[in-house]
Amino acid sequence: MTYLLALDQGTSSSRSIVFDTQGRVVAQAQQELTQHYPQPGWVEHDPQEIWHTQLATARDALAKAGISAQQVSALGITNQRETTVVWNRKTGQPIHNAIVWQDRRAEPTCLGLRERGLAPTIQAKTGLLVDAYFSGTKLKWLLDHVPGARPLADKGELAFGTVDSWLIWQLTGGRVHATDVSNASRTMLFNVHTNQWDAELLQAMDIPASLLPDVKPSCAHYGEIQPEWLGSALPIGGVAGDQQSALFGQACFKAGMVKNTYGTGCFMLMHTGHQFQTSGNGLITTSAAQTTSQPEFAMEGSVFVGGAVVQWLRDGLHAITDSSQVQALAQSVPDSAGVMVVPAFTGLGAPYWQPEARGSITGLTRGSTVAHIARAALESIAFQSAALLQAMSRDAVAAGGVAVSEIRVDGGACVNDFLMQFQADLLGIPVLRPAVIETTALGAAYLAGLTTGVYQSTDELAHLWSAQRRFEPTMAPHQAQALMARWEHAVRQTVLPALPVGG
Repeated sequence: MTYLLALDQGTSSSRSIVFDTQGRVVAQAQQELTQHYPQPGWVEHDPQEIWHTQLATARDALAKAGISAQQVSALGITNQRETTVVWNRKTGQPIHNAIVWQDRRAEPTCLGLRERGLAPTIQAKTGLLVDAYFSGTKLKWLLDHVPGARPLADKGELAFGTVDSWLIWQLTGGRVHATDVSNASRTMLFNVHTNQWDAELLQAMDIPASLLPDVKPSCAHYGEIQPEWLGSALPIGGVAGDQQSALFGQACFKAGMVKNTYGTGCFMLMHTGHQFQTSGNGLITTSAAQTTSQPEFAMEGSVFVGGAVVQWLRDGLHAITDSSQVQALAQSVPDSAGVMVVPAFTGLGAPYWQPEARGSITGLTRGSTVAHIARAALESIAFQSAALLQAMSRDAVAAGGVAVSEIRVDGGACVNDFLMQFQADLLGIPVLRPAVIETTALGAAYLAGLTTGVYQSTDELAHLWSAQRRFEPTMAPHQAQALMARWEHAVRQTVLPALPVGG
């Protein structure tokens, strides 16, 4: 029997999953990751903890599967994107904690880039909006604020990487400093048309090129891991950022195919093939996971608060004691009775891009109950995702394509049947939940399997994909449109006017 091992390094945990060649989960292991909040708006991880928890889960997953590393054909890596690590090439030690994608400390740098008129250039070259979300300005902050960092960088003694690069460096004993195109495309430093680091953008952010990793296709040989880590020198055959990896694991290989991941946030990606398309509707363009050196693209929209709204119901409102209770509470009432929850706890992401928005509950009456609020909170996940898909469909049609005809879903909250049915009703198209919902890790395993000959083509992978359940829309289109209109009205109420000075 041949197996594939996927390392799935996420924001809240490190996981490892062993798959068989049919894409089925054989065993998995997971460890939580400590979140550090040194200041409001700052989020950090300890890079050594990232490495040690990831290695421990890999060992644990192999043990649970009852197999040795010799039975594994290849290892794939998928990771939280944009999170920024800088380490010393000689000692291998990080110069600072990793700055996590959620961290907002680089906003002043972003403001400076916008004021210098660089936003159109950055979007044209990278597909990204200028935002502290992305890695480049986090890297600049580290060089500017960690004592001694810039002189070391100027001498070529520091290495920068997103989490995939940090893990590759550790796994190969410091022999390989590399990343893939999908992770590189999230830095604001990478030209996605040429698949190369961009000298003009590096100069604009004052970043020496010597810091940067080599960039490879997502499906490539990244070197072999040190035998002492898992007992065998496994090849690293696939690397992709988590959302692009999920798109690949969902077998969305062709233009127009869409997946939505329901995690802490929601991330919707539509494959656009070899066409770089700039959104007119608040989405960003990103590199898809690539099996060759030829660029492939996707449109992406991010919802900041998806499944996290259920955690808020549990930990903030104490409406439930366990997240699994939310569906029963929501379905204890026939509808939300006009209540709308807009969970803009950290502003609104795509397609609105309203960083100053704050969460709201509207439509309350004397008859409103916690069940109505819970239902409205759960429905907010579907409303936000529907707004993303509508924006994507408008972009697709504007580019001469067709509106999206179905959507594939994954992530923790996709197991909620009520939510998935409501999503199908709002969208007016089928929602397909796959037999294997661990599609982020599966994408990395598939990429590694392609590199090492376990699979011959993406056509073979497409045949492995199967739906566990298909949710068909049952709501009348005019009713869905009325609900979306109410949602958009509620969203407009979250953007508060500024208080007068001294008010």
